[in-house]
Parts: sequence; structure tokens; C-alpha cells
Amino acid sequence: MYEAHFGLQEAPFALTPNTRYFLRAPSHGDALELLVIALREREGFIKITGEVGTGKTLLCRLLLNELEGAAHTAYLPNPHLPPEALYEAVAEELGVEVPPGANTHQVLKALNQKLIALAMDKTPAILVIDEAQAMPEATIEALRLLTNLETESTRLLQVVLFGQPELDQLLSRDSLRQLKQRITFHYQLAPLDRDSVAHYLRHRLSLAGYNGADLFRPGALKIITRASGGIPRLVNVLAHKSLLAAWGQGDRQVERRHALSAVNDTESVRSPGLLARWL
Repeated sequence: MYEAHFGLQEAPFALTPNTRYFLRAPSHGDALELLVIALREREGFIKITGEVGTGKTLLCRLLLNELEGAAHTAYLPNPHLPPEALYEAVAEELGVEVPPGANTHQVLKALNQKLIALAMDKTPAILVIDEAQAMPEATIEALRLLTNLETESTRLLQVVLFGQPELDQLLSRDSLRQLKQRITFHYQLAPLDRDSVAHYLRHRLSLAGYNGADLFRPGALKIITRASGGIPRLVNVLAHKSLLAAWGQGDRQVERRHALSAVNDTESVRSPGLLARWL
């Protein structure tokens, strides 16, 4: 739409997570490094939390890419499953052959055999769960029991949980204290600060083909940072709408008024009196 007007080869602020656009901002870079180190040390449970839109799914995909060829991974993007379905999903992801109509005991036995075979081959088995806050309590307990599968010297399955802050509330229940005690590493993703938002915008524009002067003027950058709260997804929404506004008016840079127009058009970032304070 506006790509040619600004000298872009593609849309820079799409909402679909794209690992090519990953920016190693302090919080996100630290989280990825923690994950790699913790998994290398064969820790059992690792938990990454963050508000909606902070980039958990993108980080999850980056981790899976990082593990490719070095580990046998199972990925569950939607873990809102009963315990039996969890076992079946993990078995399917790990390539375990389960006879049709197999009961839970048989599924777990087949899983155990697969995990032992991987351990003998010195191949780590890692289960990555996105949106972990959606898991029913019974399924979380089933997950804990699944990680009981181990030899005398080797942990057969490592688990990485990605979730919203509600995951912390869920794991704080007294009935789930055993699993919470097994989480040896935890990191909470932080929003981007103003410098990181500026870097984020330049980074994505550059990858989309832009090579001119700063496209977002300081006033627009301030508005986008404050209105988004530094949440990458909201930064994308506001940056995209700001570019649309500038393009619609034939301007070559995004000014403060364009960013305000974007805020006014985005209910998820508006608050009472917000625009009045900034106008």
C-alpha cells in the first residue's frame, strides 16, 4: 500500500511473528540466551512470561530454530487439552508410534521408550509449550508426571513454558507447588523503552528495504512509545497506522500528528484523556 511511497520492499510492521525481524533488545536477547544456557545444562523446567504482545511466540519460534538439528523437539502452540490428549500430542510431536485405541498407560510406555532411545543417542528431548497459561490444572499435573520419566543419571524430557502473567498466578496454587518447585529458570519479558522502540523501528524498516533518514520524527516516536507502553505488537500497529496516515497526506516522514491519528484509531492503546494531554 504505502511501501513504494517510502522506498520499502515489503510491509515492515506485520503482526505475524517473523524471526527474520527479531531484534536482540536487552530483555529479549537475555531471555534467548537464558533459554539456550538452561537447556544446555539439561534443566527440567524453564518458564518465560510476558504481557500480551511482548514477543513470546516469536521468541518461541527462534528457540525452535536454534534447537533444530541439536535436539528432538515437540511444540504445542495450544495446550488447552485434557491430560490424555496432552500425552497423545507430545507422542505425535516426538514421532512416537502409538497403536490405534491405545490407553494412557500404553501411550506413556511408548513415550518412555522413545525418550530412552533419544537419551542413548545423546539427543536431548525438549517440549516447548506456548500459551501455557491456557493449560487446565489437571493437564499441568499430568505434565509434571510426564517429566518423571528419567534414568538414574539423565533427565529424559525438558520443558519450556511460554505464557502470559496469568501463568504465574496459575502455578501459585498450592495444588501445583510441586511443579513450581521444579522451575529452575524463569525470565519475564520487559517492554521496550524509548531508545529500544527507536531501534526497533529502524531495525524493521531497514530489513524491509528502507535506507533513508529516520522515518519517524522525535514527536511521533514519543507518542508511539507512550501509547504502546513499549509492547512490540502495539508498536507495530501504531507504526503501521502512522505510515498510512503520512502516506495518505503525501508526507515523506511520520510526524507527531500522524502518530496521534494512529492512536486515535486504535482502541487497545487509548485511555481517557490521553489525546487531550498530548494535543
